[in-house]
Amino acid sequence: MLRLFADGSTVVLQGLHRLWPPLIEFADQLAADLGHPTQVNAYVTPPSSRGFSPHYDVHDVFVLQVAGEKHWRIHEPVLTDPLRTQPWNDRAAEVAAAAEREPVIDAVLRPGDALYLPRGYLHSATALGAISAHLTVGVHSVTRWAAAESALDLVRVLAAEDPELRRSLPLGVDLADPATVADDVATVVSALQDWLDRVDPAEVADRLRARTWSQVRPEPVAPLAQATAAAALSSDTVLRLRRRLRCRLREAADGRVTLIAGRRSLELPAETRPAVAELLAAGELKVADLPGLDAADQLTLARRLVTESIATVPGATAEDHGGRERAPGTRS
Repeated sequence: MLRLFADGSTVVLQGLHRLWPPLIEFADQLAADLGHPTQVNAYVTPPSSRGFSPHYDVHDVFVLQVAGEKHWRIHEPVLTDPLRTQPWNDRAAEVAAAAEREPVIDAVLRPGDALYLPRGYLHSATALGAISAHLTVGVHSVTRWAAAESALDLVRVLAAEDPELRRSLPLGVDLADPATVADDVATVVSALQDWLDRVDPAEVADRLRARTWSQVRPEPVAPLAQATAAAALSSDTVLRLRRRLRCRLREAADGRVTLIAGRRSLELPAETRPAVAELLAAGELKVADLPGLDAADQLTLARRLVTESIATVPGATAEDHGGRERAPGTRS
């Protein structure tokens, strides 16, 4: 690696939003504020070397210069707002030609400087004089196309219930001749248009939410430690909402409440709503402070939230708590 670096190669540190606690917290808070998933990579380029040839990204990027200086040249897109399925190397010739034109931005970034690159904008950078390092904060925009994909996924589920769409094509059909299946294809297209008209926008939005939230990795938990803590819960135990777990409370049709937590949904009795809502708002709460429930129901709810890895008990270990003065996570 040192030889490659000495020869001008850039060192790329990927996925720092999953590895280094300060950037984990930064990226998660930014994602919560923007409503779009984020990632953080680092690029360390040797002196007088170009880190990468002109290209575009399929996500928005904030460049944060950390060390040294880097000369950036930015050009207009060859494709506006490209999707993940439309990478720059599929248009390599267009990108190379566009990079020969006059740039829209020609600037040097120094430590503390920042640059915003909307997806699709061509860019390249060259280190000046000394080793240069920068962070790229990628923002993976949730697009209308993602909503379209969610709608089509829903149509595929719904339309599978249509007996006409499940019918086999005739025996002896010649698929090499489009005319032989023209009527069947027309029937399918018409049926799908009908099913698309039946799609509930709210259900599409919920699928889009689930798809986006699934890209956020919540704080890891120690299963044995949390199971041990759940068995030892008391009214003084402190519950902490699992960090980076996206949660939302919704009313269920049967009078119960639904707690959406990341990729999962949890059905709860209606009377637990004030307690769960308070925990979601506060982020950390003693079991005894869960409102609207008696002591037994507070423990029941707390135990379920910990068992389901929605809440955690800070400082819990997998050791036997026999003989301890108080369970981990309690406050005197």
